[in-house]
Amino acid sequence: MPTKPNVLFVMTDQQRFDTIAALGNSITYTPNMDRLVRRGVAFTNAYTPCPVCLPARYSLHTGRAPLTTGVFTNPCPNPPATWAATMEDRCGPFLARQMGRLGYRTFGIGKFHTEPWDQNMGFDVQLHSEELYSDPQQRAGDAFARFIHDQHPEYDWIDMLQGERGDMYYMPQMSPLPAAITVESWAADRAVEQMHADDGRPFFGFVSFIGPHPPCAPPQPYNRMYNPDRMPDPIRSNLAVDHADDNVPWTNYSVWAEEISNGWARVIKARYYGEISYIDACLGRILDAVEARPDADNTVICFCADHGDLLGDHHGWQKDSFFEASCRVPFLVSWPARMPAAVKSHELVCLSDLFGVATAAGNGPDFRDGIDLLGMVAGRAAPRRTLFGCFGRPGTQRFKIMARAGEWKYVFIANGGREQLFNTARDPQESLDLAQQEPAKLAELRSAAEQRLRTPLGEAALDGDGLKRFAFEMRPRRRFLQFDEARGVTGYPDRPADVLA
Repeated sequence: MPTKPNVLFVMTDQQRFDTIAALGNSITYTPNMDRLVRRGVAFTNAYTPCPVCLPARYSLHTGRAPLTTGVFTNPCPNPPATWAATMEDRCGPFLARQMGRLGYRTFGIGKFHTEPWDQNMGFDVQLHSEELYSDPQQRAGDAFARFIHDQHPEYDWIDMLQGERGDMYYMPQMSPLPAAITVESWAADRAVEQMHADDGRPFFGFVSFIGPHPPCAPPQPYNRMYNPDRMPDPIRSNLAVDHADDNVPWTNYSVWAEEISNGWARVIKARYYGEISYIDACLGRILDAVEARPDADNTVICFCADHGDLLGDHHGWQKDSFFEASCRVPFLVSWPARMPAAVKSHELVCLSDLFGVATAAGNGPDFRDGIDLLGMVAGRAAPRRTLFGCFGRPGTQRFKIMARAGEWKYVFIANGGREQLFNTARDPQESLDLAQQEPAKLAELRSAAEQRLRTPLGEAALDGDGLKRFAFEMRPRRRFLQFDEARGVTGYPDRPADVLA
């Protein structure tokens, strides 16, 4: 057994915090996520530093908050001339590169969602499976698409290998591929192969599933695993609370989700849960491979998601907001040789803390913008008092910031200068905005947010001593057209017959 542990990160995309059976969901079937809950520590107050894919993932790979990475939305903005030229110049080496320097064999498999799409993240082996292909070269270079082309050409005619998007984004579907060869199964198979490729060094692996990100298209038989009539309705407050952030209705419109009924929402949730159970089965193969190793107890496993999905809660769909369903994530960390088992921690943690988990386990602790999570669990390090999240470039109308402390959550939305205050213990559904009733707590957390923004990249969000506010504007609505551009499909034709040309 090597002195240093193996370290394995498993990430899902758009998985809500409340989807694991062992953590209280009475509907979902997640026996392998439940295994991880029993194996270590489940952090029940875990958050993404930015509730959208690309910036959240850069925070995991750099250990930095968006106020350091400079990435606050999809896609990445062009960095100003005053910024360091590359992400690693701004943040330090990527996690895989750092782990390689600590003596690890490294592999990364699945969705990375970087810019450029094939960015070298420092892994010895890096196998991409991205959601969309912008040109023929990207489809040819995508490891999963190449797997389908080479080994299962009977399915290579399919444009959207993970299901249809665009107007079908929240239309319940079944995977166009059988369960044995979906992108999730492919990722699990490649992970098991890499764990078997022993060269004497401990491994650091990153396995990133595309699901349960929409479209909600689990393969058969997971597509019929859950009865929609047994699904709960979305949880909604009044629109003054739910749509105080105009980005929520804007995003609804962008993915054809502005008129989803409760009945339709229940069907979507049934397929969403089916996708989670399918991913859970793929995860099980990875866990079986870990447990078959002689050094299983000396293997650190971290399981998380990049962000959640409103799934109709708060009259909203998708992410991009600081409601719990969007920004709170599953976060499980286990190391049987060193950490307690079957423990729940309610301390505030976030994705940027995982950089320190891996490097500390590898005897090269580097916490960057995170905290010493392993030290906190062992009682050697202090917990985080206040956790922050940002979305949108500071100084623009799209900017917003969250400050979470104790049972309180403060959200500032630059568009309209709106503020919200929720007590997450007394009001877990965030239906009652207490900004008017609790002026002292509002001022305390507003001040904390202002102090957090006093950084080179954050100061643009300040106007003198306070947060910069903009007159409210409703953003022009537009649809997201997401097709396989690698095959020349960019949208709907002007004339229906043109699609047959």
